[in-house]
Amino acid sequence: MMSNGAQSGLGWLGIFRLGLVQTALGSIVVLTTATINRVMVVELALPAMLPGLLVGLHYGVQISRPRFGHGSDLGGRRTPWIVGGMAVLALGGISAALATAWMASNMAAGIVFSVVAFVLVGLGVGASGTTLLALLAKLVEPRRRAAAATLVWLMMILGFAVTAGGAGYFLDPFSPARLITVTTTVCLVAFALTLLAIYRIEGGDGGFAPLVKPGPAKSGPAPSHGGFREALAQVWAEPAARGFAVFVFVSMLAYSAQDLILEPFAGIVFGMTPGQSTQLSGVHSSGVLAGMLMVALLGSRFSGRLIGSLRFWMIAGCFASAATLVVLAAASVSGPPWPLNSSVFALGFANGAFAVGAIGSMMAMAGRGREAREGTRMGLWGASQAIAFGLGGFMGTAVVDLSRLLIGSPVFAFATVFTMQALLFVSAAILGMRIGRHDAQHREHQLAFAEEVLQGG
Repeated sequence: MMSNGAQSGLGWLGIFRLGLVQTALGSIVVLTTATINRVMVVELALPAMLPGLLVGLHYGVQISRPRFGHGSDLGGRRTPWIVGGMAVLALGGISAALATAWMASNMAAGIVFSVVAFVLVGLGVGASGTTLLALLAKLVEPRRRAAAATLVWLMMILGFAVTAGGAGYFLDPFSPARLITVTTTVCLVAFALTLLAIYRIEGGDGGFAPLVKPGPAKSGPAPSHGGFREALAQVWAEPAARGFAVFVFVSMLAYSAQDLILEPFAGIVFGMTPGQSTQLSGVHSSGVLAGMLMVALLGSRFSGRLIGSLRFWMIAGCFASAATLVVLAAASVSGPPWPLNSSVFALGFANGAFAVGAIGSMMAMAGRGREAREGTRMGLWGASQAIAFGLGGFMGTAVVDLSRLLIGSPVFAFATVFTMQALLFVSAAILGMRIGRHDAQHREHQLAFAEEVLQGG
């Protein structure tokens, strides 16, 4: 087992600056996956399937994340990949706005151009997001990982919120030209923010002097990088990395399946108005924030103990999410006057605890195993997450429709989806527990082998 790299000890200012990159990333993504999609459906009166397929395409393209991570492993520096990925993402965001405006006059050409734009968005998110997490994993000390994971996640949400609010204000009264102007401005500002935030964070040429002190040089031969297929095969051969990839897929499938059904559930079963169901989503987000902050505080305060363990909260968050989803399944059958707000807040709280535990564990595990493979591991896990998110939203809505068709009751249809999510979270928790067990067994085998070699010598 090798260490995380030659650099360590990134301070809170450095973590905050890397969080700004995540803010910039989130600001472009929210325009392409929310605002532009709404324009297609409402202002252009296009089928909702079109933006749905485009968002699915942007997730599907992110299967390339391992390749980007491996590329950053080869050079040993993440900065060029972060900056390059953000440049591609900004270009994709601007292209998506141009394509949407073009649809108003030439539908076929606009749709073709939008496919290209969303491919660029997916590639940009994959390159910049993967290498940013790999850099965090390399530079953040273990005792700060829970708080760092929370800070970076919250700053991405901040990018969502600020951009959605600001862009919404400047988009009225709507026109295609205004959409292009606002989107271009956001993308250029986000790219400039990335350049300022990443400057001097990492060592190397071109003015990017190290913000952290380099650790002692390692003795011995330099690690062999090899080709991408070799690197991916090596990472996949690691039981912990492979197990964590499966865990990420199953848990994120459960996590994302509720995204598109929570508000319809509130409207159909509890009779909430659009405004009330939107507020319910805000209650869920508040719960996520509370859960994340709790884990961040406990992780920093009780580092080294069970209650401060990221892996503990990753697994406990899965079990807690499963329990709250069973409660929502019961709420589907019961209906009013069930305390729905409290139940949704509890779900958000459990989701937040799980998210910080999973992201922090990902950062901790990225440096375990063969050296110079941090980016490849992050890419593998990022690809698992992207595929799960793409499938999760579709799966949730599809199961609701299928259940209503077979059972004939929307109440039991929603209960079916929530129960299915709960089972997925329980499965993910079991997978999470096995990851640590395999890791411990692997270390025991290594020690036993070393002892045999010493005795034979």
